[in-house]
Amino acid sequence: MPLPTPAPRRPLHHRTIDCVGYERDDGLWDIEGHLVDTKTYDIANHDRNGIAAGEPLHGMGLRLTIDLDLRIHAVAAATDHAPFHQCPEVADHFQRLVGLTIGPGFRGKVRERLGGAEGCTHLVELLGPLSTVAFQTLLKARTTRRKDEGKADEDVFSLLNSCHALRMDGPVVAREWPDYAVPAKNRAGG
Repeated sequence: MPLPTPAPRRPLHHRTIDCVGYERDDGLWDIEGHLVDTKTYDIANHDRNGIAAGEPLHGMGLRLTIDLDLRIHAVAAATDHAPFHQCPEVADHFQRLVGLTIGPGFRGKVRERLGGAEGCTHLVELLGPLSTVAFQTLLKARTTRRKDEGKADEDVFSLLNSCHALRMDGPVVAREWPDYAVPAKNRAGG
């Protein structure tokens, strides 16, 4: 369903986030993301002698190399465009992510290692969509492994009640996994 027609307006800021998951030949996966911010107008900037309309204000990339358990083995961070000369200096700090596992508690561990002056707001923000892409990229391989180990139910458990469509008292769970369905509750408004 498309968004409703907006009021008359003009664009000022454009952020593009692009994330791709890759399977490597060595049994690991690369999850790579890029963030680019542009303005529709020129902005004053001391370090870059101004930033022209359409020129990237921010242009950054982050690559996580992970295994089937979503454990981070390697990190590459790069800042190609930033408003200040000091911004690229924190790229090496992202090595602090090596050894972490993407899953419950991940964001808190990221904040401990890269919060505030220890990180880059934009690269840290990029970890959110990268985490989702990591999960989606490895979904088939992780499901196959769990089936081989006789633990296929773990996939279902992780999905149940994770969103409105996959609520245990909803029609999708009743249809796809009837053994886990619970009777529908009376819901206000529907």
